[in-house]
Parts: sequence; structure tokens; C-alpha cells
Amino acid sequence: MRFPRIFLLFVLAAACCVSCRPSGPEHPNFLFLFADDQRADTIGAWGNDHIRTPHLDRLVERGFSFHSNYNMGGNSGAVCVPSRAMVNSGLAYFRLESDLSNASTLPEILGRNGYITFATGKWHNREPSWLRSFQRGKNVFFGGMSDHTKVPLADLSPEGELVNRRVAESFSSEIFADAAVEFLETYDGSAPFYAYVAFTTPHDPRQPPDMYRRMYYESRPPLPANFLPQHSFDLGSSLTLRDERLAAWPRTESVVGDQLAEYYGMITHMDEQIGRVLAALEDSGLAERTVVIYAADHGLAMGSHGLLGKQNLYEHSQKCPLIFAGPGLPRGESEAFTYLLDIFPTVLSLAEVELPERIDGRDLRPIWEKQVESVRDSVFLGYRDTMRAIRRGALKLIRYPQIDHTQLFDLQKDPDEMVDLAAHSGQAETILELTELLLAWQERLGDDQPLVVENPRPKAIDLSGRQREPDRWQPDWIVKKYF
Repeated sequence: MRFPRIFLLFVLAAACCVSCRPSGPEHPNFLFLFADDQRADTIGAWGNDHIRTPHLDRLVERGFSFHSNYNMGGNSGAVCVPSRAMVNSGLAYFRLESDLSNASTLPEILGRNGYITFATGKWHNREPSWLRSFQRGKNVFFGGMSDHTKVPLADLSPEGELVNRRVAESFSSEIFADAAVEFLETYDGSAPFYAYVAFTTPHDPRQPPDMYRRMYYESRPPLPANFLPQHSFDLGSSLTLRDERLAAWPRTESVVGDQLAEYYGMITHMDEQIGRVLAALEDSGLAERTVVIYAADHGLAMGSHGLLGKQNLYEHSQKCPLIFAGPGLPRGESEAFTYLLDIFPTVLSLAEVELPERIDGRDLRPIWEKQVESVRDSVFLGYRDTMRAIRRGALKLIRYPQIDHTQLFDLQKDPDEMVDLAAHSGQAETILELTELLLAWQERLGDDQPLVVENPRPKAIDLSGRQREPDRWQPDWIVKKYF
């Protein structure tokens, strides 16, 4: 039987259209679970015996963990803004507008290549970039932080407009998990999906529901091994930003202990909500075709080095979790140096989507496929104009131009960064080599911050008794307790 030519052309066109739309097991779904302010050492399966994270532990047990994962740093006190911009663009923050106006986003690219894109939770990079990135969205928070029981929310209408703006009436982690579960339960399988679930925990206010707070008051986690009452030298505005004003100077063991218990409570409560999302994924029958990514935008000091925030370049504040789990991914772990911005090219690689020409992240697949041990031999970190750092192997150098100060640590012998080797005899050559490597990274990234400045400030500082005021997001009980 012969078919009319016009019919054959129609069939051919339809076949081409289908072939350009990802489908089938070779194009996985992606579920990206993203925490806010979570230290890398706050997962039970990663070695913390004092925290309860059963759902993250199961993800670790079946997935691949990157234990030397970093946020590159930031150009503002709100470190999560550049961090999330880097995650969603694959670019270093030196090349990037914080509102993502000069870069295509990961969900935007996936959407152009046939993916359904969905988001719930925090987006700290302005509404226009979100609107061009996601086709569906519910319970979306445009901002940096909020009382977790009063989060301002919006939904995306079928017409592509943000509607139903309101203030939440229940806890943030629960609201975002609700939206993710609903998406998974109603997903129709017409195309692969990318679901971005961005929690606002454990970012302060550290106000977990009462039972999770009591849980850790009754079984207190130990203070960090590098706890100090105050930082030992001036870090500029980093020492007195909003994050650092959440406890008085000098820090006391009892206050930091209470805040650490509240922080752990936030993580355990979030872990429970993550469990709900992962259960919905299993119940939907989609788990075997879905890559789950777990990460946080950076770490947090929580008493380490006399600090509470993330506006520093110590390991506790820039290292953060990164886990991939799903079809074709082995169970395993690596100490290879990775960045959060590596998520971008890794997801596009798994989706078989071409990378943009301009990219700073690296595809991590060769690591778990055992083609290479690492995708880079060193890690560069930066924060505003006050500090730069380089890590190669176990050695880490931090340079503070504004006070003409250098630190050098051996992280194999001193993982808590308490023994500064910079002034020790015999270290001059090592410091010179690391400084040259740091300069090479700066040139590569377009970072023009000089490592030496005229008229540096004095290093000494004492904040004892300095006056503090609570920010508008802290609930009454936190204000009464800590201010």
C-alpha cells in the first residue's frame, strides 16, 4: 500500500519531534534537594554520631558522596546569593551577576531540551531568573530568610504568572515538602522532570518545632573541637554582620551549646521532610529513573573559631554536603575537590544535553565511573575583599589583604584549622608556592583583588560587651533568650 507523500512527511516530522524530546530511561529525572547553611559534618552517615538524619543516611548508603565539596565563597555577606547563582549557572561568582541576568540557568537549559521544570522553596536570585527557569512552581519563597512559620510564598499560574502571594501558616520545611510531594504524585510522565526543592533550613532563625528542640536539649551534641570564645583577629565586617550578632561576645559554651542543639533540631526536622519526599518518589514508581542530588549552599561556623556565620573561608563554613544517588550511579565516596557549581555540568551530562561554551564547573561523572581520581588539583576560595584561600592536597593557605595576615594549615594533621604554620620556620617556600597558585587561580577567574594593600588595618580586636540588636525575623522566644 502506498501512502500519500504529505502523510509520509507528517510521520517523519512527528518522529523528529519525538526524538528531540528526552524520554525513556536514558534521560533521567532529577530531584534536587537543597539545604541552606548546613555544615558538611552534620550527617550521621558521614560520621556524626550525635545527629539523627536517617533519611539522608539512607541516601548516603545508596549514593555517591563527595566529602571535599566547597562553595567557592561570595561577594556579599549574604553568601547564599552568589552560592545559589553559581549552582544554577555553573559559573564562578566573579563572572556572574547575582540575579543571573547574564547566564542561562540549569533548569532553563533543561526546559529548552524537553524537560518539565518544577520548583518549590527558596530562590534568592530575583523573580525574573526564576520565571524563565521554571514551568511549574508552588510554595516559592523569593528572599534570603524568614521566620520559618511566616514565610512569604507565591505560586506559578498556568499562564506563567506569580500568583496567590501569601504568608505561610505552617513550618517552611513542611510546606516545601508538601509541594514536592504533590508534584511527584501528579506528574504525568509526559517528559522527564527536573524538580528543585530548596529548603530554608537550617538557616536561622534556629526555631525547630518544639519536639526537635527538646530532642537535642536532652541529648546535647558536643561543641565543635575548634570552639573559641572570640575569633583571634579582625575579619572586618565579617565579625559583626547579622549572623554573628546572634550571640554575645565572648561566646559562652552554654549559649553556643543551646544554639547548636537548635541547629541540629532544624536538620533533623528537615531530614524527616526529605523522607516524605523520597517516599513519594518511591511510591510513584519513579525512583528507578530519577537521580537524586542532595547539597547545601555552604556551611556555617556555629561556634567554630569564635564565629557563628559563613562569612569566612574556614572549612566549616565553605565545605558542604554533596551526594548523588540514582540509576547507574554506584555506591561510593570520594575526597576529590569539588564545587557546588559542578552540579550544573554533571546534570547536563547525565541528561545528555550540550554544555554552554562558558562554564567553570566540571562534570563529576568521571570520578564515580573511575576514569579519574579528581577533576581539579586545588580549590580556590574567596570572600569580598577581605580574604582569599587556596587548598592543594592537605595544605591550605588563607590570605587576609586588609590586615596583611597569612594563615597556613595542614588539614591532614589539623583538620580543625587550629595550628597556624605560617610563622613556623621552614614554611616560606610552601607559602610562596601556594601564593603563586592562588594568583594563578585569580587570573583564571578574573579576580582582581590584590593580596597586598596599602595601609593595612591592625589585626587585634576585642568585641566583648558590644551592643547587639535582633533582626526582624527572629521569633519572640529567641529574642528573649539570646538578646
